[in-house]
Amino acid sequence: MVLLPPCVPDTCGKDFRNSLHKPSPNYPYGSRKRKPRVVPAFTIQAMQKNTKVKPPPKCGVYNPLPVRPTMFRACYQRGEFPLSIEFVASGKKLSWKVPVEKLDFHHYLPIFFDGLAEADYPFTFIVEQGIHDLVTKGSHKVLPVVPQIIIPIKNAMATKRPTVICHALRCLQMLATYCDHVGEALVPYYRQILPMLNLFKDKNNNMGAGIDSSTSRGENVGDLIEETLQCLERYGGPDAFINIKYMIPTYESCMQN
Repeated sequence: MVLLPPCVPDTCGKDFRNSLHKPSPNYPYGSRKRKPRVVPAFTIQAMQKNTKVKPPPKCGVYNPLPVRPTMFRACYQRGEFPLSIEFVASGKKLSWKVPVEKLDFHHYLPIFFDGLAEADYPFTFIVEQGIHDLVTKGSHKVLPVVPQIIIPIKNAMATKRPTVICHALRCLQMLATYCDHVGEALVPYYRQILPMLNLFKDKNNNMGAGIDSSTSRGENVGDLIEETLQCLERYGGPDAFINIKYMIPTYESCMQN
C-alpha cells in the first residue's frame, strides 16, 4: 500500500488560482486583447462589454459635388459656337468667326455662364475667356440677359469646387465692372448667388510664414470672395450693402467705414 503525502490546502488552492489567470492555449486570441466590436449608438449593444460605439457620420459641408453634364459642353461638342482656340506667341486666345457685337446674347451668354460649372480644360478657358469677350465688347447687351444667368451662376456656386467658385466670382466682378447698371440689377438676386459665399468666406489657406502662390493667381477663395463683395457693394447702388449684410452677416462695408 502506497501512502501519499498529505495535501496542504493552502498550497493546492494557490496553484489552482494561479492557473486561472493563464490564457488557455485553445483560446482563439491567446494572450492578445480582443478587438472591440463596433456597434450602433443608442442601442442595447452599446452597454455590452468590449464594444465601441460607431461615431456619427461627417456632414461633409465642404465636400465638392460630382460634376454634372452641362449644356455648354454639349453645344461645344456639337460645334455650335462660332469660335476656336488660337495659339499665339503670348499664349492662347479665342478667335471669333463673327463679330461679338452681332451675337445673340439671349442665346449665347446663358450657355457660357452654364459652362462655369465645368472643371476640365479646355472648357474652363473657353468659358472664362468667352464671357470676358462678350461682357467687354457687348456690354450694352448684357443688362436684359441678367435674369437668365442667375441660375447658371447659382449652379456653379453649388458645386463647392474652389476653382469653379473662383471662375464664377471673377465673372461676377466683370459683370458689375464693365456693364452699366448690371451691378444694381444683381441686387434682387443676392439671395440666390450669395449663400455659398457665406460658407467659404473664411476658408483661407493657413501657410504660416510660407508664401501662398494661389493668392497671386487669384485662386484664394476667401480673398476673392471679399473682393467680389466689395465690388458688388461699389456698383450695386445704395441698397447693395444692406442686402449683402443680410446674407453674409460677417461682411463689413468698404464704403461706409
